[in-house]
Amino acid sequence: MKHILTLFALFSIGLFTSCEGDPGPPGPPGEPGINILGQVFEANVTFNNGNGFQQLITIPSDIEVFESDVILVYWLEEVVGDGSGGTLDVWSQLPQTIYLDGGGSFQYTFNHTFLDVLLFLQGDIDLDTLGSGFTDDQIFRIAVVPSEFGSADLTMEELMSNPDVEFVDLENLDN
Repeated sequence: MKHILTLFALFSIGLFTSCEGDPGPPGPPGEPGINILGQVFEANVTFNNGNGFQQLITIPSDIEVFESDVILVYWLEEVVGDGSGGTLDVWSQLPQTIYLDGGGSFQYTFNHTFLDVLLFLQGDIDLDTLGSGFTDDQIFRIAVVPSEFGSADLTMEELMSNPDVEFVDLENLDN
């Protein structure tokens, strides 16, 4: 009996996995040479008084960045064990504020153009008092997310008539 059930199960699996429906219509062709995936690169930075606690990172020439693209930066906060002898990187998105035990705080932050990224420290403390664990060999992951500008020429009437836009009546929010 077991062999008959096993044979029936194998036959059913083969029957259902070999079924194929009609293929759907082909999608529109993509534009040649357009990368719709974001790209990332990493930078190792040491902050000190000599560089004004900032470092200008030039975006590599093999990464094409447009004025409308979004730049995100992540700081390698720590490396932890994965439970099986390996390690995992823990990334925190900038800006990232660090609160110090003795009081005060500082922040890893950035600004950018479509050519470069300026990474810098700012805080309410003397940055020279930071230990090397906060300043030396800090790893940052810089992500370039392809984007394009939306149309800003919409009138209020066009917005109001758009069924995908939902407005909230703030005056009657409690009702």
